[in-house]
Amino acid sequence: MKTNYESGGGEAVDGSPHAAAFAGFVDALALVHAGEIAAARALADLGRSALREAHRGGVRGMASDMELRSVAAEAAGIARRGDRRVQWEIDHAMTVVDEYPAMFAAWEQRLVTREHIDVVVKVGRVVPEEVRPEFDAAAVAVCQRDIATRVAGALQNLAERMHPRSFSERHREAAAGRCVRLSPGVDGMADLSATVPMVIAAGIYDRLTQMAQSVKDARADAVAVDAAGAGAVAVDGAGAVDGAGAAFGVDAERDAGAAAPTPDTRTMDQLRADVLSDLVLGGAPVIDPTVGVDGRGALGALRAKVQVVITSDTLTGNDEHPAEAIGTGLVDADTVRELASQTATWDRMFIDPVTRTPVETDAYRPLPAMRRLLQTRDQHCRFPGCRRAAIRCEIDHTIDHATGGHTHIYNLAHLCQRHHSMKQFTKWQVRQAGGGVLVWTSPHGRVYREDVPIPTVCFTPELATPPPRPPDSPGPPGHGTGAPPPF
Repeated sequence: MKTNYESGGGEAVDGSPHAAAFAGFVDALALVHAGEIAAARALADLGRSALREAHRGGVRGMASDMELRSVAAEAAGIARRGDRRVQWEIDHAMTVVDEYPAMFAAWEQRLVTREHIDVVVKVGRVVPEEVRPEFDAAAVAVCQRDIATRVAGALQNLAERMHPRSFSERHREAAAGRCVRLSPGVDGMADLSATVPMVIAAGIYDRLTQMAQSVKDARADAVAVDAAGAGAVAVDGAGAVDGAGAAFGVDAERDAGAAAPTPDTRTMDQLRADVLSDLVLGGAPVIDPTVGVDGRGALGALRAKVQVVITSDTLTGNDEHPAEAIGTGLVDADTVRELASQTATWDRMFIDPVTRTPVETDAYRPLPAMRRLLQTRDQHCRFPGCRRAAIRCEIDHTIDHATGGHTHIYNLAHLCQRHHSMKQFTKWQVRQAGGGVLVWTSPHGRVYREDVPIPTVCFTPELATPPPRPPDSPGPPGHGTGAPPPF
């Protein structure tokens, strides 16, 4: 099948009741196409401009990356998008425009679509630069055969045939890129994906399947045994007493109060996911390289950490609003309450709600109580658009400590490593406007205001009288009778 992309996929039929709507759709596609081409050119120009500026005077290395980060951050502010995504789009645009000129020309002429471009760039990562022009030209012909999803396999085969190095040699290098990624989903769910060698992935899936099937079979066997026991007891009650019947009768009497086992109704997909969760959260490597022994060593003792913010009403069950796992997504109230019930200690934080007097220390590093307050206030990196969780960020002095900046609640803010470095090594500037509000100024003078996230906790004044508690009601976990902490 060959689609006529230039004419929009087909001609309108005279007299069709949808002719006007189709005509409008074709016009919209033309506008989208023109916009995509213009955006690709503009993004590629931004990237080239950043590289030229970074290389001025022979400066290379980290300066190139910092200039690209700075340009991407300002472009993201203009577009009201995340700067990491915009930097990826800049890199992608430079790759398309500069390294695949034949494909880009075909895209301009509407012989191929943006989806074809994305597939070619993805598949072409394995093609070395010396044969990329040949691959670029051949890919145009392949892409015109069909839609992008149907030509992906042919493009991959084309790239493999053109590569001068063996697959085994390239696999050894590709294995260095193994990684795990987390993508937030909807309704409190998320996708956890791992890029690992094929044989490892196949082995993981097979072992999860075997474990899941064993769990399902074990539950089914338990149900069958329980049913057989009930039948034997019935015979025994009718008077056919023998050795087996007596044994079942004793067991039935002993377990009279126990709940009968029920069949496991989970699907294999659900069981595989549950087994994987248990293995990762509670297991340990076969050999712990940190201590050189089998079994549960230093790595096996590590516990997962998730920064979760929950309101007091949800915690006490007055509402069912979701909590927020900072930097990832939402968590259902039942799960967070279960986690909270397992917490050994609770930290109470106090701040004067009238004077808003900040807590300060003469030391460079903030006090633990200040860190807790900042994590609660900031929740995530305070660069506009960044959602990296505060527990994965660094606490930055807005006015550098070395130049007289105090270790003071309103001179501190969480920044991820990317934006902390960008603040230090580029011309981006930031100031605190009071109340934890940050005002960022780009190298070209654009101003972005990063407000404090919506409050999710209530700070109680130190002198406030707590509400009366029933005599038999215990206090919060970890609550003592001494003086309250600084917050």
